[in-house]
Amino acid sequence: MVIGARAVVIGAGGGIGAALVAALQASARFEHVYALSRHPSPDTGSVSGGIIDVTDEASIQAAAEQIGSPLDLVIIATGILHEDGRMPEKALRELDGAMLARIFEINTIGPALVLKHFSPLLAMDRRTVVATLSARVGSISDNRSGGWYSYRASKAALNMIVKSAAIELRRSRPQAICTALHPGTVDTALSKPFQVRVPADKLFTAQFSADRLLAVLAELEPKDTGEIFAWDGDRIQP
Repeated sequence: MVIGARAVVIGAGGGIGAALVAALQASARFEHVYALSRHPSPDTGSVSGGIIDVTDEASIQAAAEQIGSPLDLVIIATGILHEDGRMPEKALRELDGAMLARIFEINTIGPALVLKHFSPLLAMDRRTVVATLSARVGSISDNRSGGWYSYRASKAALNMIVKSAAIELRRSRPQAICTALHPGTVDTALSKPFQVRVPADKLFTAQFSADRLLAVLAELEPKDTGEIFAWDGDRIQP
């Protein structure tokens, strides 16, 4: 562990985000972990709760300023697939502009603004990582079935933002790794309506997914920046 190493998890209120916080705390690799969400948990030991709303840039900026630098790890674990009974679109006729904008607001714009305010806090003199949860269905080359227009497009756009951010970060922080992660199908509220079609051995607990994602991040090198990786280390094509 780097002395004084600090990690931030954004979207830590539940699901994969909360599991990531628990795994980071258990690993003892970081002296302090910041667990940020709209409804933060109380401080516990080496973990500090904090407020952030990725749909509000002022909230993101305030959280970044409060935490300050240097940071060693930032994970953006926010995301939306369905809301208020609105399910992913199966056909063009189901597209709704307001829902499309809502999906992009949380899946793409929010993480982009987090990168804007938190990547400057990454340590400059050592290996650092900033990662965001994406999805395999955001791969354009892997799309064989269509549908899920808003979700697919928002994650594809997120992957491009990660790629561009990685190129920019390399100029000032050669040891920084900026990446996107596919966590698999995890037993959370996000996947609940679709779990009936998922084989039992492909439906992961949040803790299993979190542990696997952290293991993947631990193995990445600066040459891997800008790439997309699955929970098992598989490199996903854009």
